[in-house]
Amino acid sequence: MDLFDVVSRRGGEKKKPVPANLKEPPRLSGALPVVGHTVEFVRATIELLFRAQRELGEVAAFDVAHRRMVAVFGPRAQEAVFRAPDTVLSPSEAYKIMTPIFGKDVVYDAAPAKMAEQLKMLLPALQDRRMRTYGEAVVAETEATIAPWGQSGVVDFVEFCRVLTNYTSARCLLGREFREGMSEEFARVYHDLEVGASPLAYVNAHLPIPIFRRRDAARVRMVEMITENVTRRRASGNVGDDFLQTLMDSAYADGKKLSEHEITGLLLAGMFAGHHTSSVTTAWALLELLRHPTHYQRAVEEVDRVFADGRPVSHAVLRELTYLENVVKEALRLHPPLFMLVRVAQVDWEYGGYHIPKGTWIVISPTVAHRMPEVFRDPDAFDPDRFAEGRAEDKKDFAYIAFGGGRHKCLGNAFAILQVKAILALLLGQFDLGLHGDAIASDFQGLVVGPKEPCRVRYRRRANPSVTLAQMSAGQPLAETPPPGCPAHAGSSEKKVAAPPPACPAHAKDANGTHVEAAPIARSDTGTPSNDAPAAKSTGSALRIRIDRDLCQGHGVCAGECPEVFAVGRDQKVMLKVARPGPELHAKVRAAAKHCPTNTIRLEESE
Repeated sequence: MDLFDVVSRRGGEKKKPVPANLKEPPRLSGALPVVGHTVEFVRATIELLFRAQRELGEVAAFDVAHRRMVAVFGPRAQEAVFRAPDTVLSPSEAYKIMTPIFGKDVVYDAAPAKMAEQLKMLLPALQDRRMRTYGEAVVAETEATIAPWGQSGVVDFVEFCRVLTNYTSARCLLGREFREGMSEEFARVYHDLEVGASPLAYVNAHLPIPIFRRRDAARVRMVEMITENVTRRRASGNVGDDFLQTLMDSAYADGKKLSEHEITGLLLAGMFAGHHTSSVTTAWALLELLRHPTHYQRAVEEVDRVFADGRPVSHAVLRELTYLENVVKEALRLHPPLFMLVRVAQVDWEYGGYHIPKGTWIVISPTVAHRMPEVFRDPDAFDPDRFAEGRAEDKKDFAYIAFGGGRHKCLGNAFAILQVKAILALLLGQFDLGLHGDAIASDFQGLVVGPKEPCRVRYRRRANPSVTLAQMSAGQPLAETPPPGCPAHAGSSEKKVAAPPPACPAHAKDANGTHVEAAPIARSDTGTPSNDAPAAKSTGSALRIRIDRDLCQGHGVCAGECPEVFAVGRDQKVMLKVARPGPELHAKVRAAAKHCPTNTIRLEESE
């Protein structure tokens, strides 16, 4: 008798029969009487998931506490899960483990319609026009943090990244006022919240254990800190140019304003989206470079070349660091910050001939998915070139899932990569770096997987740095066209506010006066969206545009790159303004597709 049977019988439930044309998912070996796989899950979650994939392949069932779980592996299964609507597979029930952190009735604890409204309030902080201003703030914060280092020394790099990205995320997401008032207490409080997001919460998020007690105390203190800031701002009459102000001004559809409790919860959700990935990925990227001297030298040479002759640090120049971006992607592949993503079946679900009953927890593991040799060549090797043109192993649909996938893909993914590239460019351009002898290993104690501490790095300032303070403080904004009211504040990581992306008119017309929308997404025989949909086609050119609006989150990168062709509609989805872009726009269209954070735009060459 398995754990699911025991719980069902105690609750008076009867196990429903499996439909005749389907079968039950295969069961993972090693279940203990009554408790199933609970002990192994708590002690070694990731090892259990690797074992499940090796033993059973694409689909594996196991029991944890009172829950039946089914893990799925591989691009096909991952796409089926990520494409499923929330009414079929929902993240909300699984991520109620975040309720003690974000708060009651906030994000995953809110009703679906309210959660959707709240997420729309988060989006402006992560849209493209603001993103183009963040690099300046990140490099300035980094420079201020490393200024006291001296000519040489040793630093615990994991701790350095955690503190630095606390500052940069607070600056970009919460604003200058909050950042300048931050103390070491904020870092400690936020750290206690982050550590409180533990796999143990999947068993019981309210266990009377130290990490949960510290988490709960930290949440109370965080509400106090943010409420104090809100009160001061309202009393002063000052209007901030930051995300905090955006939330203070936000209201639900019925006109109700956000409470301080809700503001705190949404700010924390934004911080989690923008901070945890940046912190651990910065650490992993540099540590992997230092473990692989050839790749380290290539990265340094690229930074030196790109910033040669005193070129100012800018959003456009950071984009030229293509090898460094591939280093960041490879660090994310080998060490995805979240090793487990979960959905809960809201109805009976079918996949691959298996019957998965309502209430089952569906598990996807980016860590396992990225180590599958049938998907990634030599998967255990650190190989940034796997993302270069010609290989592009990340372009296979739903194979590379470091930030999740589908409509719930991490909103902060573009912000995270920008932060990491800016920090690494500064460090590689100013220092000679090396490991200080600590063993490098993953710390799976929390949901966010960073290197075990300490991870010490030795540094020595370069005699001829390629990225200098003068380049960053020369008054060159990172945004090629800075938005109005953007404060120039050296030494800060402020997120500057621009107008929202232009809304696509309800009746946009092309040059011929014809109403144009993005090509519809076809449905496969499984009912999931397919990229084989009809698409807008250029006249007199070989470029075809396909748009998968199901994946779009409204970042607006495409509208920033090529406003002649793309716009963000009132539903926060990308729309085509012009169905037949001429050859003179093809380079801009390709840039829009390349830099889209959710891979929404697909381009095809045809005769």
